[in-house]
Amino acid sequence: MKPDEFACGPRLAPTAFEAVVRRSVSESFKWNLDDGGQSRLCDFPLLVGRELADEFACLAVALDAEAREAELELLERPDLHARLGLAGPLRRALRDASAARDGRFARFDFHPMVGGGFAITEGNLDVAGGFNESSGVARIFAEHVVGGEAVGDPAAAVATAIRAAVGPGARVGCLHLTNFTDDHQVARFVARELERAGTVPVLFGPGQLRWEAGSACALVGADLVPLSAVFRFLPADWLPRLERASEWQRIFQAGSTLWVNPGSTILTQSKRFPLVWSELHAGLATWKSLLPETRSPLRAFGKHWVLKPALAHEGYRVGMPGITDERDYLRIRLESRLVASRWVAQRRFHAAAIATPDGPRFPCVGSYVVNGRPAGLYGRLAVKPVIDDKAQDVVVLVRER
Repeated sequence: MKPDEFACGPRLAPTAFEAVVRRSVSESFKWNLDDGGQSRLCDFPLLVGRELADEFACLAVALDAEAREAELELLERPDLHARLGLAGPLRRALRDASAARDGRFARFDFHPMVGGGFAITEGNLDVAGGFNESSGVARIFAEHVVGGEAVGDPAAAVATAIRAAVGPGARVGCLHLTNFTDDHQVARFVARELERAGTVPVLFGPGQLRWEAGSACALVGADLVPLSAVFRFLPADWLPRLERASEWQRIFQAGSTLWVNPGSTILTQSKRFPLVWSELHAGLATWKSLLPETRSPLRAFGKHWVLKPALAHEGYRVGMPGITDERDYLRIRLESRLVASRWVAQRRFHAAAIATPDGPRFPCVGSYVVNGRPAGLYGRLAVKPVIDDKAQDVVVLVRER
């Protein structure tokens, strides 16, 4: 990694950053900008070289294609689903799952390593956030940065793909946890892009999911609103928590409603996905070159292994020796031994920190793919080599030639 390919730019002037914040709230629905008095958005950009941005895009497209191939094979191999750490209700729903029509978005996060090169720790193939920041905030921020430009627009790409599949004027649901600000801001932002693309967005929560004549519907008041497509911003592993009236199992079956993403993406979202690679014919060369060695926690001991729940999100309960609080790590290690089928161990790699105006930080850059095409970049910076919910959003801009 060359220094000019991956570095932070200077801080924006306070007045300029205040303007970015105001516009981010009003134009990009980026409401979660404060975390206990600390800004969740960096006031400086992360600048990457054009060649590196293109490399991320190519790798992400390859990872997405390989995952799609593996997902199709795994749909025919229900005998492997328990090894992925999936709960019984999900496994039963997947037995009746069918290959879904196109309508996909994914994000792959690249971590620079000491000595050069990059690694991924999973694929965000089921649900991926960051739309507000990568599609909206980045463009606002770029107006104040000389020599850096925002590239791609994942939210618009998703909206355009859905409109192409269902046609203009179609009703498109945005399924999300309505009581969480972080989730609602994404749904609102994507809904606006859907409207701009010529469809009719319908925001609704899990308790409003219903079905009629093979079509997914949103229960709005006393009315059932049929949906031609649903943008699902609700992790598939949460679906079994829904009430019986939702008939959530039908999400996995072919029907008249296009699901973006289909529930079957949970098969490759699981961090235990590598544990079934030896059983698959799918080519996974890119995954094997970027993902650290992965094994059962029962076969991983010592400081060189990071423990993770198979289906956790945003670095939740990641146990890294010497980094995670010692008491928390001991609890994680104990649980990963007692319920090993729901956990995974990844060989630890040495993440590289970069210099920032706030001091050394560990970065990751996410590259989006929508229906097999690159769609934009998203960045985060963390004080420690775990990108969790404490990491800050950082706008990723590409250096202009």
